[in-house]
Formats: sequence, structure tokens, C-alpha cells
Amino acid sequence: MKALQFSASAAKFIVLKPLGALFPSLFYRGPLATVKYIDIKEPTLPGPDWVKLRTLMCGFCGSDQNLIFLKDSPTASPFTSFPCVLGHELCAEIVEVGKKVINFNVGDRVTIAPDLTCTARGIDPACPGCRAGRPGCCENTAKGRLAPGMFAGICKDVGGGFAPYLVAHKSQIYKLPAGMSLETACMIEPLGVTLQAVLDNRPTADDKVLVIGGGVIGNLIVQSIRALEIPCSITVAELSRFHAELAARAGADHIVTDGDIPGAACQITGAESYKPLLGKSILMGGFTKIFDCVGHTDTLRAAMRAMAGGGTLSVVGIGNEVKLDLTPLWLKLQTIKGVYAYGINLVDGRREHVFETAIRFAATGKVHLHEMVTHTFPLTRYQDMIEINMRKSANRAVKTAVSFT
Repeated sequence: MKALQFSASAAKFIVLKPLGALFPSLFYRGPLATVKYIDIKEPTLPGPDWVKLRTLMCGFCGSDQNLIFLKDSPTASPFTSFPCVLGHELCAEIVEVGKKVINFNVGDRVTIAPDLTCTARGIDPACPGCRAGRPGCCENTAKGRLAPGMFAGICKDVGGGFAPYLVAHKSQIYKLPAGMSLETACMIEPLGVTLQAVLDNRPTADDKVLVIGGGVIGNLIVQSIRALEIPCSITVAELSRFHAELAARAGADHIVTDGDIPGAACQITGAESYKPLLGKSILMGGFTKIFDCVGHTDTLRAAMRAMAGGGTLSVVGIGNEVKLDLTPLWLKLQTIKGVYAYGINLVDGRREHVFETAIRFAATGKVHLHEMVTHTFPLTRYQDMIEINMRKSANRAVKTAVSFT
């Protein structure tokens, strides 16, 4: 079968980083490309507790783009394995069921929680993260019966959604309601990420929330807060007017498009600005909860300076190495939280996996996902999809996806 396969090495990293800065298309076109559309073997079930899936639609994640352009820190490389088929935001149809799989049948439409945890890896006893109901904190993603890989799409033994077929462990799959559109279904994974981020840094009605970045994840942070029926003030800082308008429709109260986060904090929260001998101003007062969906040095610096004393900053965006002045951290007793993957939470009186919450919210209209998928492509046009993502605002793109139907 034909699939979009990613491969990288230290040598390719050294060669492509300087050349790709001048000619970005080298990352996805030509002999040096990190991704190629090639023939690979159709997968078979790794064991009796797995299912085989036929991909229907798979979203293109910002993390996929970062991987293709080698923007990720090498620090995470021990927990990945190449070559691998990309794609983890998917909906699919079950075409084969292992003998130890119950409650799922051929023909069921499902999505998958991509994380490859102790359960999928056959590790018993499970690690502390998995036992605590936080599979995103699994400590064994480089161990067990599978090659290293935190999730499907970056593990060479488990295919991703940019192929006609892949396999998934029974612990990963979640049935989709009848009639749910493919566009909505392939957005369940990113919604799961943002719901978990909000539940881990849950605002109260009195909080002044700042969301930095109004793309897919920033928009879904806003939608997640509103779906949880939290009537707090939400400000979104987003340079693209197109994406800023969508954030306002999603439920944001204030929009900042000029990049002046400290100025917005003074105006919206009543914070006071103080000018040091050198460098940018620092505020007393400010936003009480911040979700940085960019994760770069400049946004993190601005967030820490504009965050109130005792505030919490969730780093949702995956940036590379950053350089920070940590003075605001101790001066204002701030908390900085990492955000990654999924967990089991108590929501509306139910203890459920965040994917179950995401599916429930999507099915009942608490969030609006279908219209966020603005562009779909056949897999053969993956290069066009990448280029649309390189200029999202100009192309009025939100989520792009590969369709196999």
C-alpha cells in the first residue's frame, strides 16, 4: 500500500537544517526530503488484542509539520522510532478484530487515542502514570513489545493515519456515534488534548484567562472552556485576523491582534506596568491563567510578565529550546505546567477518559468541529497540504486533512 513515511537521521538533520532554512521545500520535495510517498507492506495484527483499521480521514497536526521540518528538540528522540507513517488525528473503520477484542466489531467507525502506553506494550505492572489514570505520562514508551514511540505516528511498529490501513490496540479505540461526520471525528484527538489542558488548569468564573495563539489548538482551548460552562473572561492573542475572528466566534471575549500582550493585560485586567532599568516591562496583577499555544521564547516571556501573582501558565505549544528570565516565576510565585496528551477525569459527575468527554461534547453540540476542517486532500497531494499549512492565514486554512473516501 502507499503511505506517507517519515524518516530522519543525525546526518540528515545536520545537512537539512541549514539548507532547509534557505529552501524549505527540501524538507518535503526531492531526495533529501524527510517525508516520502512510498510503497510499504499492509499491516497485520500484532496480537489477539489488536484491531486493523481502514483510515477514512486523518488530520494534519502542527506536530506533524514540526517533525517534517525537523523543528523538534532531539531530546524526545529516544521515544520515537523511524521510519514511521505519520498521522494521529484520525477516524477509521474496523476491518479485522483480534480474538481477545470484545465490544468492537468489523464495520464499527472509531477514533483512536494514539498514545502507546504500558497496556499496548504488554507491560505489567503498569508504570505510575498509567496506574494513576494519566496514560499521557507513561514512563515506558521506549520499552515493551513495540519499538520506541510515544504515540501512533512516531513508532515504526505501529502505523499512522497517513496510510490506507493501520493497527491499534483495543485500549486505544473509541466508538463514534452514528452520523458523526468524518470532519468532526478526525478532530476528536485535538479536542481531547485541549480539554485535558483546560481540566489540568481549570479556570473559575472569576479568572482572567489568556490564550496565546488562535489556531486550531487555541480555538479549541476557547471551545473547551465554554463547553465546560465556565463563564470566565477569555482573551485571545493572535496576529492573524482570520484566526482571531474565528476565536471570537468560538467564545473569546477579547481579541489582541497587535502583539501587545502587556498592554492588553493592563486594559483588561487592571494590571499595573513597571519599567525595569533594562528590558521589557513587568506587570503586577494580570491574567490569572494562561494557555500558551505557541511555546516560543517570545510568547513565554510575554506570558510570564503579564501573568498575575500565583497564576498558572500551561505550555500547550511545542517549541524548541527557549531562553527565559525566570525572575517573574519567583517574584510572582507563578506555576508553569507542561501539557501533553490525555487522562481520565471527573467531568459532569462522570469518571471518563478525555476522549469519551470529547466525543460526548461533539455529539451534543457543545463544541463545533466540522467547520474547522477547511481543506481536504488525497494523500497523493501531501506536498500541497504542507504548503497550505506553511501559509495558513493567507489560505484561510484552519485544519487540513487527508481524506481516503
